[in-house]
Amino acid sequence: MKIILGRLMCISGLFLVLLSPAFSQSPPTPGEPPRFPQITVEQLPPDARPLAEEIMAISSVGLGGPYNVMLRSPVFADRMKRLLDYLRFNTSLPTRLNEFAILIQGRLWRSQVEWYAHYPLALKAGLSQQVADDLKAGIHPRNMKPDEEVVYDVSMEMVNNHQISDALFQKSKAILGEQQLVDLVAVSGTYVTVAMLLALGQEMPPPGKPLPFP
Repeated sequence: MKIILGRLMCISGLFLVLLSPAFSQSPPTPGEPPRFPQITVEQLPPDARPLAEEIMAISSVGLGGPYNVMLRSPVFADRMKRLLDYLRFNTSLPTRLNEFAILIQGRLWRSQVEWYAHYPLALKAGLSQQVADDLKAGIHPRNMKPDEEVVYDVSMEMVNNHQISDALFQKSKAILGEQQLVDLVAVSGTYVTVAMLLALGQEMPPPGKPLPFP
């Protein structure tokens, strides 16, 4: 009975995290200047301009989104870009699972830019639209594959409990292996940082695009 009750409390806590209105990234107040005016290549120090060119070659939002904030600290931006290069393009985690992990953090933070940028990438990588849409709606995603369930459970337990149970660790290790499990936690934590940078700058999707979380 105690185990069942504990499980129900854990599930309840996960839904509270998903549905909590505290996790919301709002656009700037109309009429107020942006916190960080959009940076241009010409405004950057000469040694940071090659980095900006690299970013524009791969970014769906150009130098907008998190890069507009990151580039205020060019050395940090360079280090973060290298980390993102690994976590996006060279990670051991399959792209479908990697993008799902990013969407989970995007949903938890109600991050407009993260969801706008990664929802189509997740679907392209093979994540079921039902799984993505359930996640966005605050519903425990239905019909997840076993490896997707692991990604969801690890991500949510880490957020809710700041750790994962021994049972989930063993299950995750059996399904993903050690490297993929470590890379899952790494990408999840990194996209919390990205969400925080976006919130700091009140960064939004490109003008004219609907907000994922109105």
